[in-house]
Amino acid sequence: MTATQLTRCPWAPDHDPLYAAYHDAEWGVPEYDSRALWEKLVLDGMQAGLAWITILRKRETIREAFDHFDPVKVAAYGDADMDRLLANPGIIRSGAKINAAIGGARIFLDMDERGEDFSEYLWSFTGGKPLQNDWQSMAEVPAKTPLSEAIAKDLKKRGFKFCGPVIVYAFMQAVGMVNDHLAACPRHPVVRKMGES
Repeated sequence: MTATQLTRCPWAPDHDPLYAAYHDAEWGVPEYDSRALWEKLVLDGMQAGLAWITILRKRETIREAFDHFDPVKVAAYGDADMDRLLANPGIIRSGAKINAAIGGARIFLDMDERGEDFSEYLWSFTGGKPLQNDWQSMAEVPAKTPLSEAIAKDLKKRGFKFCGPVIVYAFMQAVGMVNDHLAACPRHPVVRKMGES
């Protein structure tokens, strides 16, 4: 094993290359693209009750099934699309989660039409910059925070579904709104620097 493998955040085991690649290239990288942020919020919502690796393994199929998360296309989905999605074994076949994605696309577009950028909206909660943590162990990393509770409450008020405070905090970690790589992880300083640029 290399030193990098020994110090990677323990939730991304070395024996799973998909998890390791996600940790090493994506997780915690600040994302400012509105469409990409909405996609990630949908995927985190789809994870509810499941392991994240399940979503990672199905992610490309989910993207294809949902027109690569084009909010205009997803917002226009009707009964035929619902039937198509529910019949697709390569995705998460939950009617509630599929409806949440469709409804979320419509809210996303409504916000855009009112001149409210989804990225600017989300990042306003952190002042536009990632929050930097310095956790020494996984036991210190919270499942939710007062900030994730506030964001979840606001998202729900707008009509978004599957966006409770635990899901929102996982989302915040994934899109770099918070740097929760452990202090000993080689990605921690890399992600910190990205947030400072």
